[in-house]
Amino acid sequence: MKAARSNRTLAIACVAFVGCMVGAAYASVPLYQLFCAVTGYGGTTQRAQSAPVEPIERRIKVRFDGNVASNLPWTFKPEGRQVELNMGEVGTEKYMVANLSGVPNAGTATFNVTPFEAGAYFNKLDCFCFTEQALAAGEEREMQVVFFVDPAMDDDPNLKHIDTITLSYTFFRDEEAEQPVAAAPDTNTKNSGNL
Repeated sequence: MKAARSNRTLAIACVAFVGCMVGAAYASVPLYQLFCAVTGYGGTTQRAQSAPVEPIERRIKVRFDGNVASNLPWTFKPEGRQVELNMGEVGTEKYMVANLSGVPNAGTATFNVTPFEAGAYFNKLDCFCFTEQALAAGEEREMQVVFFVDPAMDDDPNLKHIDTITLSYTFFRDEEAEQPVAAAPDTNTKNSGNL
């Protein structure tokens, strides 16, 4: 009886351990994303609701980069390659995107900032990367990102040497995007040919 109780306790402990490991595996992605968003780790930028009240005199260059995954038939590039502004000053960059295919499709942009340490200070007020983007066949569109570099970066002794930040986007095909339903045939038009 003592051995049966010991085996039951061991079995319960093993099941609990496996359950905890499965739970940790499912929670790891959102927790990692939260960690990156809070700390700027890996070049993850911040999302801000408003700009700082007053910019400071320290100038910073922001470079822009645009890429598209090979399975998405789009072109995507910034209108300008670089802008220079004061920390805390709000900047806007426009990107041009075009669907080169004959069918509608959708994409989602991922992004990062280099050097990675600057990600905690790079803030976006508005960005196309926050939502799925759907383009009709042959459609061209202008998209924009509105951003600022937090003046608090000037107080970080580890970032005093940084004078340039690169914001890089990559669009990936959104496989889960809702596919358009084929249009029903128009019953109001008459077919002049013989059936």
